[in-house]
Amino acid sequence: MGDPRNVAHAKKVTQEKQHKAKHSQTTRAPQPGKKAQIEETKPAAAEQSTAPKPEAEKPPQPPNSAQLEKSLAVLSKLKELEFHSRANIEKLAELSLTIEEELKQKAFAEAIGAVYAAQDAFQSKILKLIEDYEAECTRLSGSA
Repeated sequence: MGDPRNVAHAKKVTQEKQHKAKHSQTTRAPQPGKKAQIEETKPAAAEQSTAPKPEAEKPPQPPNSAQLEKSLAVLSKLKELEFHSRANIEKLAELSLTIEEELKQKAFAEAIGAVYAAQDAFQSKILKLIEDYEAECTRLSGSA
């Protein structure tokens, strides 16, 4: 997909062109045969300006394919975090064994056990988040 700034700029340019076209129609000098047509366009323009515009009320939403693409990038980064988390757990387990069994440093064994528990809790939470986010990506890909 294109850069969102380019898309927004193109939309702005299009709106300005439409606005200028409408403005030039209503400010043009009336011609004898065209007077009825100009009067008909003025009420139509007034109706359009008073009608609520759904795009103006809502913030612009990216198309589903762009949203899906960004969501898949986020999912990829979450999976990368989970991979590193798993590696950290393995390293902490090795260090824990070294501290407890080989070095017999009981005071540090408790501290590394606490770090291991925190990393394990992070691992559980990120796995749940990945599972939920994958479901969201699947939903987005189905609606795209």
